[in-house]
Amino acid sequence: MMTVALLLTGTPPTVASEPFETVAGSDTVARYHVGVCDWMVLKRQKLGEFDLARQLGADGVELDMGGLGQRDAFDNKLRDPQEAAHFRRVADSLGVQVGAVAMSGFYAQDLTRKDTYMELVADCFDTMDRMGCTSGVAFLPLGGCGNDWATDKAKRKEVVKRLHDIGQAAKARGKVVGIDTPLDAKGNLKLLREISSDGIAIFYKLQTIVENHWDIPTDLKRLGARNVCAIHASGNDGVWLRNDPAIDMAALKQTLDQMGWSGWLFVERSRDTTMVRNVKMNYGSNVHYLKTVFSSYPQPAVRLDSAGRPADYVQTIIQRSQKATDELGITWTPLGQTVLNIICNRYFQLNDIYAERDSLKQVDKKLAEAQCDSKLYRSHFAFDADLSLYLKPAEVERVKNVMTFNVVKVTYDAQCDMIPTLTDEEKQQIMAWLLEARELAIDAESSKKKHEVFGKYKGRINNYLSRRGYDLNKEREAWYERVKARGGQL
Repeated sequence: MMTVALLLTGTPPTVASEPFETVAGSDTVARYHVGVCDWMVLKRQKLGEFDLARQLGADGVELDMGGLGQRDAFDNKLRDPQEAAHFRRVADSLGVQVGAVAMSGFYAQDLTRKDTYMELVADCFDTMDRMGCTSGVAFLPLGGCGNDWATDKAKRKEVVKRLHDIGQAAKARGKVVGIDTPLDAKGNLKLLREISSDGIAIFYKLQTIVENHWDIPTDLKRLGARNVCAIHASGNDGVWLRNDPAIDMAALKQTLDQMGWSGWLFVERSRDTTMVRNVKMNYGSNVHYLKTVFSSYPQPAVRLDSAGRPADYVQTIIQRSQKATDELGITWTPLGQTVLNIICNRYFQLNDIYAERDSLKQVDKKLAEAQCDSKLYRSHFAFDADLSLYLKPAEVERVKNVMTFNVVKVTYDAQCDMIPTLTDEEKQQIMAWLLEARELAIDAESSKKKHEVFGKYKGRINNYLSRRGYDLNKEREAWYERVKARGGQL
């Protein structure tokens, strides 16, 4: 159950006489907003959800009511007005909105077996008010009712009765409850007629349409804008939205544009299962993709200096630079895009410096090398400074290590493993020289030249250890036997 929810604030529910409030402005950027579900980014009702949403480039969050289980009430800390006020102050200070409030506990709990259902819904509405929920939409999944509620006459009757009660309460509070059903447009229209409440609308889920091989644009248009209050653009965990062949997000946007909708998209799942626990990479990628498709992604703080450069070369540099932002887990965030551009621009700058050197060599080789060295020296520290504007010192180190193939760590670990008796002083000296080598290698013109720099410093380290009395040949032979004994190889 991956979900991206689009809360539609520009169209009324079911048979409402008054439309939802429309987002100011008619341009695309104002019409669509992107958020993340706090329970899926492991921040359910945690203050950190707002800062994380900001880091991911999201406009807001879909805030959950907390766990339900067999309890009569949600585990909702925001029931406390002081706690809710604190949460709201943090959200406001970061410019992060609460776009919707979800009762996700009903994914697993049966609505027809919760005698406190009206108290649960009232608690949700109160929380929406305290948190300033911008859309007025609450999410209520019916998954906990089982797979047969739509065809079991007795159970369906009870579902309809309770949803009518909930809808009337929502209407009285100026809200809409969006329900998630397994039905197509025809089935949803029939269900809404039975419920007969302006406070209930359909929380549309693309995953259901895809799994049943229905056509999304046709089904959406058949259901009608007045009967939809939200959309889950859903795909199972496996790949990011940008890589999901089952969901044509551009076609979805075109359909929504034609229908005149506006509102929120919330990312719930669509994680890459090869890195399922990497929250920033998974949700950053999906937020980035959605905001790109819906033309509202913020521009990086540093622009990519790609003008006039061959497209294939630029793409190669982007892929190379992305290894560093992947290492930090920030590639698909606004911060990641800025850092990516800084790294790419450094590669472009190095290429320009060496290209100028090679051209000048035809006239004056000595002058060419001198000017090249001067420009490398002056620009070297600027690169560190640029990264330091956006990254912590330890993160800058990780970027530089990735750009030099992690030779520092690999070599240092190998030296310590080969000679277990190294003193702290010797270890510090080895690390100091490796870091010095990295600072030179990072400006080298090719991977071959980078490794040559490290090769020279490895020779310096070997000479140093020999002077300290180590027989490197014996140490290396003993190391080989230890590695072989533990099933490894050099």
